Formats: sequence, structure tokens, C-alpha cells
Amino acid sequence: MSAVSRVLAHAARTAPSCGPVHVIGVDGRSGSGKTTLAIGIARAWSAPLVSMDELYPGWDGLAAAPGILHEHVLLPVAKGEDAAVPTWDWSASRPGPLRDLHVGQRLVVEGCGSTAAPAGALIGTRVWLKGSMSERRRRAVARDGELMADHWDMWAAQEERLFTREHTRERAHLVLPMPEG
Repeated sequence: MSAVSRVLAHAARTAPSCGPVHVIGVDGRSGSGKTTLAIGIARAWSAPLVSMDELYPGWDGLAAAPGILHEHVLLPVAKGEDAAVPTWDWSASRPGPLRDLHVGQRLVVEGCGSTAAPAGALIGTRVWLKGSMSERRRRAVARDGELMADHWDMWAAQEERLFTREHTRERAHLVLPMPEG
């Protein structure tokens, strides 16, 4: 069974977790394949996708992002409202424009910290992707170039603090190997 199929099978067995909305969260460390898996899930599930990369308030903003996801995306969705996703302009290092988000009955969120508290309480299927540090780093630098290489250690330290404090992997419904590629 493919990873997408496994995630959707779990989601099919769960009640809506965010008001009337079923939410799947794909979490894990940088370079583990979260975006690839989440895109596949969103397509197969006909659901909108929110990436934590939109929400992080800069390179040192990992710890703040689950609260931003909770307050600006998940709470409005739980009330049956549209959300205004706050974005970050990475090139200018400042907040970017809001992105309107209309959610029907399903939503996929992905990125480091996407299933951490307080957001994790509203996510019905929490997925953790695991992989070796060397392979994750290779993938992240191949994807983001030297910009990621320059920030890898700082970002990895933030991940360690957040995931240790939150027990993110242990709270996941599914722990899957990172996708090939």
C-alpha cells in the first residue's frame, strides 16, 4: 500500500477534527519529503494544502509557526469560516500578503511543526516522515541550494527543541519512511 493510500485510509476512519473539517498533517524534519507526500495526498483527496513554509516568521520562527497555523488557519476553519493565511516574504525577511483559503470538508497541512501544539489538537491524522540526517540534508540543499546549507544547523536545532518538547513523532498516528527521490 502506498504512503498516500495509508494516510487516506487512516483519515477515512476518523471523525472531522477541526469543526466539520477533516485535517491531515504531514510533519517531520527538513528534507524528509513532507511536501511531496502532502501534494500527493491533497491531489488524491481533492483538498487544499497549506505549507508551513508560508507561515514561518523567518529562519528563527519554527517555534511560533504552530500557533500561527492554529490561530489564523485552523480556528477559522473549525468555525466554518474562510481563513486568511499569513505568508512570509523570504527574500525581504518580512511578512508577506495574506492568502485567502477556502476549505470545504478537507484540508492538508504540511511542514516542520504542522502537528505540534496547539495546531496538533485540530489535526485528525498526524503523519511523521522519518529519514536519515545525511539524506535529508542532501535533499534539502538540492531543493533550496546554499541558502538552506547556510541555515541547516540553526534550523535543525530548532527542530530538535520543538520535536523533543512536543513528542511529535510519538504522537503521530502514522510514522512512515521518507519517499524515494
